[in-house]
Formats: sequence, C-alpha cells, structure tokens
Amino acid sequence: MPHIHQHEEEKFFLNARGQKETLPSIWDSPTKRLSVVVPSYNEEKRLPVMMDEALDYLEERQKQDPTFTYEVIVVDDGSKDQTSKVAFKYCQKYGSDKVRVITLVKNRGKGGAIRMEQMAIACGSRAHLEKESIAQRSYFRTLLMYGFHFLVWFLCVKGVRDTQCGFKLFTREAASRTFSSLHIERWAFDVELLYIAQFFKIPIAEIAVNWTEIEGSKLIPFWSWLQMGKDLLFIRLRYLTGAWRLDQTKKMN
Repeated sequence: MPHIHQHEEEKFFLNARGQKETLPSIWDSPTKRLSVVVPSYNEEKRLPVMMDEALDYLEERQKQDPTFTYEVIVVDDGSKDQTSKVAFKYCQKYGSDKVRVITLVKNRGKGGAIRMEQMAIACGSRAHLEKESIAQRSYFRTLLMYGFHFLVWFLCVKGVRDTQCGFKLFTREAASRTFSSLHIERWAFDVELLYIAQFFKIPIAEIAVNWTEIEGSKLIPFWSWLQMGKDLLFIRLRYLTGAWRLDQTKKMN
C-alpha cells in the first residue's frame, strides 16, 4: 500500500461551531448512504454554483425519502483564495453532519485531495456529447484529446470512453480497494484508479451524464495534456516493472 503522508491538521475538521472533530476514515463503519467528495483548488467563485445545486437536490431527495442520508465533503486542496471560508458557510448553514470541510496543508492535486478523504464503480461519461464539444474546440485541442484517448487505451484502460469525467460513483468496498492502492495524485489519477479497478476485476459501468462546464477551469490544455501523457507512461512502466504492485488477494471472484 502506498504511503500517504498526512499532516496533523489534516486529521481533523471543524464542526459548525468551529470546534475540531476527528475526521472519520473509510475503514470506519458507514453512517451515511451517500458521501459526495468535492476536491477544490482556488474555487471560491465556482464552488457556490455547484454546492447550491447539489445541496438543493440532496435536501429534496431526503424530504422524499427520510431513510436517505448524505454528506458533502469539500476538500480544499491547499487553495490560496477563500475556498475553505466559502465552503464553511455551507457547513454553518446545513450543519457538519451534512457538510464537512477539510483543508489540506499543501496542494496535492485532484487525486491526492480525493484520496485524503476516503463492489462496483459507475463512471459518468460525456462521450455522448463528444460531437458537440469537438465543434467548440480548436483543431489542436481536438488532436490532443484523441491522442490522450489513444494512450489511455493503449497503455492502461480499455473499455472506458471518458476516463476523465469528474463524476465517479463508488461502493464503499470499491473505494477502499482502489484508493488504498493509488499512487498518482495529479490529473491522470482517474486512469490509474480505473486501471486498479480493472486489475481487481471490479465491475465498471459507464453512464451518460448531463454536464455543464463552468468557466474557471484550472486545466491548461497543452501542458496539462503533456503532464498526463507522461503520467500514463509512468503508470504503465511502474506496474510493468514491478515498482508498483497490487495485492492479488483483493481481486473479486
């Protein structure tokens, strides 16, 4: 299992009264039907749009079905703006039983932020929107996209058309098996996550989702794709040479 360094401050979260409470672990007994993890880096402007819509839906769902319980966990990935303060307002409004804010000491990347929180996996897919999105992209960006998709298929993951969609739903068991084996913390972490899931023979379903882009993405097209390409090669070589190993006993029958 990869070693995860956790600062002392990252072992706690603040409740609605501003008091420290110990952060639960994915290894603890479940207390909620659904946990929504929101990795955030410098998202003080975009976060409210997502939180308002998500919490309105979750609250309505709970009114319709009182047995449905949920929590939204915002992981501030070492932001330099007011992301944590913005998120904490929701904690004060809804209570820390429903909204928790974890602030990481330094930026770890999307995968690192999600892993710090934590037998089937459901992957949200935007592949059905591909024709529309291609029409809005430059030729160069479209070329980069197809190149990345080919590398994903050739080196790591087959059978998943959109590995990078931010919406992924895990059972608790699937999350504990995959995230405990994860090494990559930046943008290509989704690919390693699915690579691990396929190795463990965890069923994966790709489901079309409605997706709306909000201005302010931290993804810089050329350099981010270049870094992800390097990470894909790194993932393949590390597992191929045995530098990274997966526990065979975690495979599903």
